[in-house]
Amino acid sequence: MLFVARRKKNYVAELKRQMAECDANYLRLMRLLPDLERCEHWQFAISDESVDLGVLNINVTERSRYTTLLRIYQQDPWGEWLDQPELSVRLYHDARMAEVVGYQKQRHFEGRYLYPNPKMRQPDEKLQINLFLGEWLAHLQQYGHSVAPVALPQ
Repeated sequence: MLFVARRKKNYVAELKRQMAECDANYLRLMRLLPDLERCEHWQFAISDESVDLGVLNINVTERSRYTTLLRIYQQDPWGEWLDQPELSVRLYHDARMAEVVGYQKQRHFEGRYLYPNPKMRQPDEKLQINLFLGEWLAHLQQYGHSVAPVALPQ
């Protein structure tokens, strides 16, 4: 009997899926932040029927002609013993995309990683953190409400 070792396939980045998620996240953020050009900070309380899940904060940390950098982080009652999620998200207004450029104070993510690697990042780490942003924003749209009063255009 002859044993043939199989070669492990390298991960191939799903560029179309990554771009689609960044497009969708841009649209989600524009729905949540219609006054992005005028405001610098937003707070959204998150709760379901019976449980207070904390406050999500979105701050503008940098503006330029074609991009805006946001810091998105959550504050909740469990903050003393659990690390709170924190993302840096760059909005590309000309391309209408939102990409996570920082996660938990880590910056610069490659499109793919060999696995295992020194930081133990998953082969599709960049896609996963952008999917996380999408899930977080979808959850906010479903269960969140603005802490500050919102004036609707007439």
